[in-house]
Amino acid sequence: MTASPGTDTVVVVTTTDSDAEAERLARGLVDAHLAACVQIVGPVRSAFRWEGAVSVETEWQLVAKTAADRVDDLTAWIAAEHSYDVPEVIALPVVGGHAPYLGWVIEETQREGAPDA
Repeated sequence: MTASPGTDTVVVVTTTDSDAEAERLARGLVDAHLAACVQIVGPVRSAFRWEGAVSVETEWQLVAKTAADRVDDLTAWIAAEHSYDVPEVIALPVVGGHAPYLGWVIEETQREGAPDA
């Protein structure tokens, strides 16, 4: 597998507690050119410890595709716009994939309105 086409592409995962917020966040990320595409998956069940207690809650997962150089801006945007006190934001490097798609991700996140566009 050739890693070079994907090295500039990252998948960022976050979750939220409602379909409405998931859609609001997804639309906002795409509108701001912070993500080329955001898939909303859910509902899913998440088990976690928060404030000393274990909880199992229904959430919606967002899977955003973005350029590596946009991860910090995307993370800051989620932190500012998310309803959770400590939202999950996990960035996973893409090591390869369909070059035209990966190129589209980079192009979409570098358009007008994007910093350093």
